[in-house]
Amino acid sequence: MSEAIRNITKKVGVPRLIISLFFLFLCFSAVSLGLPFASLSSDTLTRFGMNGILVLAMVPSIQSGLGPNFGLPLGIICGILGSVLAIQFGLVGAAGFWGAIIISMPFAIAVGIAYGMMLNKIKGSEMLVATYTGFSIVSFMSIVWVLIPLNHPEMVWPIGRGLRVTIALDSTFGKILNQFMMLEFGKFKVPTGLLLFFFVMCVLVWIFNRSRMGIAMKASGDNPKFAIASGIDVDFYRIVGSVMSTSLAAIGIVVYAQSYGFVQLYQAPLMMAFPAVAAVLIGGASAQKAKISHVIIGTFLFQGLLTVALPVANEAIKVGNLSEVLRMIVQNGIILYALTKVGGES
Repeated sequence: MSEAIRNITKKVGVPRLIISLFFLFLCFSAVSLGLPFASLSSDTLTRFGMNGILVLAMVPSIQSGLGPNFGLPLGIICGILGSVLAIQFGLVGAAGFWGAIIISMPFAIAVGIAYGMMLNKIKGSEMLVATYTGFSIVSFMSIVWVLIPLNHPEMVWPIGRGLRVTIALDSTFGKILNQFMMLEFGKFKVPTGLLLFFFVMCVLVWIFNRSRMGIAMKASGDNPKFAIASGIDVDFYRIVGSVMSTSLAAIGIVVYAQSYGFVQLYQAPLMMAFPAVAAVLIGGASAQKAKISHVIIGTFLFQGLLTVALPVANEAIKVGNLSEVLRMIVQNGIILYALTKVGGES
C-alpha cells in the first residue's frame, strides 16, 4: 500500500497533489457552508476556458527552449490591437471575433519573429529579458493608445483624445463563444462554445507537436547540442516557438476579452504572464518540458482555486474587503510557488 502511494506521489508530484487535495477540500467546504456550488462550478468552467489559451501559449515557448514566456504581453498587445481595429471597422458578432483574431495575426507573427531573434542573442537569460520586454511594450503601448487615430464612439473618450481604459464588447462580440451552444442545468451553465474552442486549439497544438517541424522544435529545446549535430537549425526553431507562443497569446486575449465582456487597455496586460506561467507549472510542466495535459490540469486547478477559495473564505471569516486580500494571497502565493519550480538554482 505504501509503495503504491509512493508511486502515485512520484508520478503526480507532491506539490500538485497537495494543491489538488486543497482544491477538493475547498469544494467540500463550499457545500458544507451552503454556498451555491452550481454557480461556483459554472464560474470555474468559464474561467478555465477564458484563460486556457493564454496558458497554452507557454507550451511552444518551453518546448523550443525559450523557457516559460514571461513576455506574454507582447502577444496580448497584438490581440488587443486586433480587437480595437475590428471594432473600428464595425465588425460585430462572429465577424467581430474572427476579425479580431485575423487582424491580430500579422502583428503577432511579426512581433514573434523579432522577439525570437532577440532571444537568440541573449541565450541563458530569456526569462529575465522577456519580463522586461513585456513590461516595456505595455508602457510603450500606453502612449500609443492615447495617440492612435481611431474614432469609434464606443472606444474614444467623449472629451479629449485617446482610447478608453476599458472598452465594452456588448454591441460587438462580447460572450460570442460563451453563449454558443450553452448548456443550462438550473444554475449550472456550461459555456460549450468557449470550452470547444479551447480544446480545438489544444488539439491543433498537439497535432503540430507530432509533425516534422514540431518534433524538430522539441528536439532543439530538449538538447540543442544534439539537435545541431543532427543538422537542425536551433535558432530557427526557437523563432518558430516564439511566433507560435505570441500568436496563441493574441488569440487567447481575444477569447479572454469576449468572455469577460471588455477589452482592457493601458496597464491591464502588465502582469498577465505570471498567472499563465504559474498555471502551466502547477500542471506539472518544468522550464524545459511542457505538454497539453499540463495546460489543462494546471489551468483548471489554478482557476478553480481562485474561484472557490474566495467565497469559502468570505463565508468562514466575515470581514469587509477580505475577498480582495485573499485573492492576492492565493494568486500570488501560487505564482511564488510556481516560480520556485523554474529551476533558477541550477
